[in-house]
Amino acid sequence: MAVQSKPAALPPWGYAVAGSTGAVLANALVYPLDIVKTRLQVQIKRKPGEESDHSEPHYTSTWDAITKIVAEEGVHGLYAGMNGALLGVASTNFAYFYWYSIVRQLYLKYQKVSAPPSTAVELILGAIAGAVAQLCTIPVAVVTTRQQTQSKADRKGLLDTAREVIHSEDGVFGLWRGLKASLVLVVNPAITYGAYERLKGAIFPGKTRLTAGEAFLLGAMSKALATIATQPLIVAKVGLQSKPPPQRQGKPFKGFIEVMQFIVKHEGLSSLFKGIGPQIIKGFLVQGLLMMTKERMEFFFVLLFRYVRKIRSEQLAKAAELAAAAASKAKVAVPISTK
Repeated sequence: MAVQSKPAALPPWGYAVAGSTGAVLANALVYPLDIVKTRLQVQIKRKPGEESDHSEPHYTSTWDAITKIVAEEGVHGLYAGMNGALLGVASTNFAYFYWYSIVRQLYLKYQKVSAPPSTAVELILGAIAGAVAQLCTIPVAVVTTRQQTQSKADRKGLLDTAREVIHSEDGVFGLWRGLKASLVLVVNPAITYGAYERLKGAIFPGKTRLTAGEAFLLGAMSKALATIATQPLIVAKVGLQSKPPPQRQGKPFKGFIEVMQFIVKHEGLSSLFKGIGPQIIKGFLVQGLLMMTKERMEFFFVLLFRYVRKIRSEQLAKAAELAAAAASKAKVAVPISTK
């Protein structure tokens, strides 16, 4: 992202393409961790010695989940719902970075002092951009969560899963299940990018272009902080968007508070942080790779824009020269008549 006190070197769509490209590449590389953390978050934790009457597998750890998924569904099971997930990642990050760059540029344009935005302002700007992005893209997240928690026998495609959600109790509004939790969770990217900007200024003051390693480090650190702060809400959101647990007998949750109350009652307070291991690992890697790729993509777009502007200026200069030459020839060719 551009230095705070300087005008943006790219238009909003340039930042949006750079951010969404980095997000898609990063999430594709670590997608199996996304499957694992989702399944750990939706399962009901068993008490010691308790046997389950249900056919769903139970996972005790990240590695246990990986081995059981591969054993029961094959390696492809670790990539269930990947197409929808990457579509959601691309659309969400494009919308987020697009609106973030717009609201940030507007703030810098109309603020009365030239100082960079404070941490609080960065969080607010990020929250506004995140809220707009969630309103547009949450249906894809709902469908993806359903796909990731389906068994191999029940697995459906993206459109069939969307139809299943629409034909459920909530109707078409089921595609926006968990919207309130998602709007609250805009503090996650807000904390992430706010922390990224502050850490960037604190650790690398005055540096306008970070190396790949520096961008990875800052991205990973900022995402880890945001994940720890918002994990209970992440777990509640996944619970809202997936099928209700067997104990609910098909009755969906009404809100994220109800999900959290259910988890605390049946599993204990610590279960609000279930799946935090793969969540942090995934976030650490994804955010690090995202920011590393995003910095490189932004640099590429800056060079591309400069090249295009240079070519256009050269073409305009050449056209002006041709027009001037044609005009001078026309003057010479006109005969002078005298009476």
